[in-house]
Amino acid sequence: MVKGKKQESKKKDGDKVYKELEVLKSMLARALADYDNLSKRVERERGVLSKIASLGILTRLLPVLDNLESAQDHLQDTGLAISIGEFKKILNEEGLLEIVPKVGEEFNEDTMEAIEVVAGARDNIISGVTLNGWKFKDGQAVRHAKVKVSKISNS
Repeated sequence: MVKGKKQESKKKDGDKVYKELEVLKSMLARALADYDNLSKRVERERGVLSKIASLGILTRLLPVLDNLESAQDHLQDTGLAISIGEFKKILNEEGLLEIVPKVGEEFNEDTMEAIEVVAGARDNIISGVTLNGWKFKDGQAVRHAKVKVSKISNS
Protein backbone atom coordinates (compact mmCIF):
# COMPACT_ATOMS: atom_id res chain seq x y z
CA MET A 1 0.00 0.00 0.00
CA VAL A 2 2.76 2.42 0.86
CA LYS A 3 4.38 1.82 -2.49
CA GLY A 4 1.11 2.73 -4.30
CA LYS A 5 0.73 5.97 -2.33
CA LYS A 6 4.31 6.98 -3.10
CA GLN A 7 3.75 6.38 -6.83
CA GLU A 8 0.48 8.30 -6.70
CA SER A 9 2.19 11.14 -4.81
CA LYS A 10 5.02 11.19 -7.38
CA LYS A 11 2.44 11.28 -10.19
CA LYS A 12 0.66 14.25 -8.54
CA ASP A 13 4.01 16.00 -8.05
CA GLY A 14 4.89 15.30 -11.70
CA ASP A 15 1.50 16.66 -12.86
CA LYS A 16 2.01 19.74 -10.69
CA VAL A 17 5.51 20.31 -12.09
CA TYR A 18 4.21 19.77 -15.66
CA LYS A 19 1.41 22.35 -15.12
CA GLU A 20 3.88 24.84 -13.67
CA LEU A 21 6.17 24.22 -16.64
CA GLU A 22 3.30 24.89 -19.06
CA VAL A 23 2.41 28.11 -17.21
CA LEU A 24 6.05 29.23 -17.37
CA LYS A 25 6.23 28.37 -21.09
CA SER A 26 3.13 30.44 -21.83
CA MET A 27 4.48 33.33 -19.73
CA LEU A 28 7.77 33.17 -21.63
CA ALA A 29 5.96 33.11 -24.97
CA ARG A 30 3.92 36.18 -23.97
CA ALA A 31 7.04 37.98 -22.71
CA LEU A 32 8.85 37.26 -26.00
CA ALA A 33 5.85 38.48 -28.02
CA ASP A 34 5.66 41.64 -25.88
CA TYR A 35 9.38 42.24 -26.42
CA ASP A 36 9.01 41.76 -30.18
CA ASN A 37 6.09 44.21 -30.28
CA LEU A 38 8.07 46.70 -28.19
CA SER A 39 11.06 46.43 -30.54
CA LYS A 40 8.85 47.07 -33.57
CA ARG A 41 7.12 50.03 -31.90
CA VAL A 42 10.45 51.57 -30.86
CA GLU A 43 11.75 51.22 -34.42
CA ARG A 44 8.60 52.87 -35.84
CA GLU A 45 8.84 55.69 -33.30
CA ARG A 46 12.53 56.17 -34.07
CA GLY A 47 11.61 56.61 -37.75
CA VAL A 48 8.89 59.11 -36.89
CA LEU A 49 11.20 61.10 -34.62
CA SER A 50 13.90 61.12 -37.29
CA LYS A 51 11.35 62.38 -39.82
CA ILE A 52 10.20 65.14 -37.45
CA ALA A 53 13.78 66.22 -36.79
CA SER A 54 14.50 66.25 -40.53
CA LEU A 55 11.32 68.20 -41.20
CA GLY A 56 12.45 71.15 -39.08
CA ILE A 57 15.78 71.46 -40.83
CA LEU A 58 14.40 70.80 -44.30
CA THR A 59 11.67 73.43 -44.05
CA ARG A 60 14.35 75.98 -43.09
CA LEU A 61 16.54 74.98 -46.05
CA LEU A 62 13.84 75.09 -48.74
CA PRO A 63 13.78 78.93 -48.92
CA VAL A 64 17.57 78.85 -49.43
CA LEU A 65 17.05 76.50 -52.38
CA ASP A 66 14.33 78.83 -53.72
CA ASN A 67 16.78 81.77 -53.56
CA LEU A 68 19.46 79.76 -55.36
CA GLU A 69 17.00 78.78 -58.11
CA SER A 70 15.87 82.38 -58.45
CA ALA A 71 19.49 83.50 -58.79
CA GLN A 72 20.07 80.76 -61.37
CA ASP A 73 17.11 82.01 -63.43
CA HIS A 74 18.85 85.38 -63.72
CA LEU A 75 22.53 84.37 -63.84
CA GLN A 76 22.45 81.07 -65.77
CA ASP A 77 25.67 80.04 -64.01
CA THR A 78 26.96 76.49 -64.54
CA GLY A 79 28.51 76.25 -61.07
CA LEU A 80 25.29 77.40 -59.45
CA ALA A 81 23.32 74.85 -61.50
CA ILE A 82 25.61 72.09 -60.22
CA SER A 83 25.15 73.28 -56.63
CA ILE A 84 21.36 73.31 -57.02
CA GLY A 85 21.50 69.79 -58.46
CA GLU A 86 23.57 68.59 -55.49
CA PHE A 87 21.17 70.31 -53.07
CA LYS A 88 18.20 68.53 -54.65
CA LYS A 89 20.07 65.22 -54.63
CA ILE A 90 20.60 65.53 -50.87
CA LEU A 91 16.90 66.32 -50.36
CA ASN A 92 16.01 63.21 -52.38
CA GLU A 93 18.39 61.11 -50.27
CA GLU A 94 16.58 62.44 -47.18
CA GLY A 95 13.31 61.09 -48.59
CA LEU A 96 11.92 64.22 -50.23
CA LEU A 97 10.43 64.46 -53.69
CA GLU A 98 9.82 67.70 -55.51
CA ILE A 99 6.21 68.52 -56.39
CA VAL A 100 6.33 69.98 -59.90
CA PRO A 101 2.81 70.88 -61.07
CA LYS A 102 2.27 71.59 -64.75
CA VAL A 103 -0.05 74.14 -66.32
CA GLY A 104 -3.15 72.32 -67.54
CA GLU A 105 -3.10 69.62 -64.84
CA GLU A 106 -5.90 69.25 -62.34
CA PHE A 107 -5.47 70.98 -58.97
CA ASN A 108 -4.62 68.56 -56.12
CA GLU A 109 -5.35 69.97 -52.68
CA ASP A 110 -3.12 67.37 -50.99
CA THR A 111 0.05 68.69 -52.63
CA MET A 112 -0.90 72.17 -53.86
CA GLU A 113 -2.06 75.48 -52.42
CA ALA A 114 -4.18 77.79 -54.56
CA ILE A 115 -2.80 81.29 -54.12
CA GLU A 116 -4.93 82.86 -56.82
CA VAL A 117 -8.13 82.02 -58.69
CA VAL A 118 -8.30 83.18 -62.29
CA ALA A 119 -11.05 83.03 -64.90
CA GLY A 120 -10.74 80.02 -67.16
CA ALA A 121 -12.55 77.60 -69.43
CA ARG A 122 -12.53 74.77 -66.84
CA ASP A 123 -12.69 74.52 -63.05
CA ASN A 124 -9.78 73.37 -60.88
CA ILE A 125 -7.13 73.43 -63.60
CA ILE A 126 -3.68 74.85 -62.92
CA SER A 127 -3.16 78.03 -64.91
CA GLY A 128 0.20 79.02 -63.41
CA VAL A 129 2.88 77.76 -61.02
CA THR A 130 4.45 80.20 -58.60
CA LEU A 131 6.51 77.84 -56.44
CA ASN A 132 7.22 74.11 -56.55
CA GLY A 133 6.52 72.11 -53.43
CA TRP A 134 8.17 69.22 -51.60
CA LYS A 135 6.80 66.06 -50.04
CA PHE A 136 8.09 62.94 -48.32
CA LYS A 137 8.15 59.77 -50.41
CA ASP A 138 5.25 58.42 -48.33
CA GLY A 139 3.13 61.32 -49.59
CA GLN A 140 3.12 63.80 -46.67
CA ALA A 141 3.63 67.33 -48.02
CA VAL A 142 6.44 69.34 -46.42
CA ARG A 143 5.62 72.40 -48.48
CA HIS A 144 2.65 72.62 -50.84
CA ALA A 145 3.26 73.86 -54.36
CA LYS A 146 1.82 77.34 -54.85
CA VAL A 147 -0.33 77.56 -57.97
CA LYS A 148 -2.91 79.68 -59.75
CA VAL A 149 -6.17 77.80 -60.38
CA SER A 150 -8.81 78.47 -63.02
CA LYS A 151 -12.50 78.81 -62.28
CA ILE A 152 -15.29 79.17 -64.81
CA SER A 153 -16.63 82.69 -64.49
CA ASN A 154 -20.42 83.02 -64.29
CA SER A 155 -20.69 86.45 -65.92
